[in-house]
Amino acid sequence: MRTCRPRSVALLAVLAALAFAPPAAASYNAGIAALQVALHTRGLYSGTIDGIKGAGTTNAVKRFQRQAGLPVDGVAGAKTRKALGRFGRHLLGSRPLHRGQTGWDVAALQFLLAWHGFPSASIDGGLGSHTDRALRRFQRWAGVTPDGVAGPSTIAALRKAPAACPLPLAWPLKGPIGSPFGPRGNRFHAGIDIVAPQGAPIAAAAPGRVVYAAFAGGGWGNLVVVLHSGGVRSLYAHLSKIDAHRGETVATGTRLGLVGATGDASGPHLHFEVRLRGAAVDPRSALP
Repeated sequence: MRTCRPRSVALLAVLAALAFAPPAAASYNAGIAALQVALHTRGLYSGTIDGIKGAGTTNAVKRFQRQAGLPVDGVAGAKTRKALGRFGRHLLGSRPLHRGQTGWDVAALQFLLAWHGFPSASIDGGLGSHTDRALRRFQRWAGVTPDGVAGPSTIAALRKAPAACPLPLAWPLKGPIGSPFGPRGNRFHAGIDIVAPQGAPIAAAAPGRVVYAAFAGGGWGNLVVVLHSGGVRSLYAHLSKIDAHRGETVATGTRLGLVGATGDASGPHLHFEVRLRGAAVDPRSALP
């Protein structure tokens, strides 16, 4: 956790008992993310659901406490959580979770699923169809019975550190990262966006075989997918032109296409995504 003022330390001590952060991702906390969701539903927090305790979260807690007639200390203790209503109830692990439920624990579950590579449509504290699918996909990935119920075995799997890419990767092109892997608003960005001029060449990040090279729906635009060893896939989206062909064997540095803004893109950039057996992992864990 980041260094905090004395009052913040008290908040973190409470939240540590409510949820956990995987060891490899100590900069965020699912309990703080759940608090942010609860405050968001009250119209008091408009920041990113990032699980990081900052001034925006503390100020939102204080505003809520004033409204609820509680002592204004910025600490989300038991009384504050109770006053938050259904989104302040149920600690993660206190009950099995399944489709149709809402609560603090559901928001924490969504947040942890996202960091483990299986984001739902949004982190909103409601276990709907998107979260149900993400949960079942994670369960299959983790070797847990894919029954759509987040019980002790699923939560134990979520206590482990998120996966990382086991292969060394090369940068597919040079440019600043416009959007990193991680929370974005109340959603989760499952790759990195590398900003580059329209038409800049994009190269394969590692040796492999092209398994997809065409226009894809869902906002991807022109997309190339390369299968590497060890169950790793790299995805290159929003291309203006595709130069690779399905079934083609590529080496590191082989040109796959050109930077563009096809699909759901506000400007030219490369959305670069890496998956390990289906789980989205932070590409930066394998990039030099």
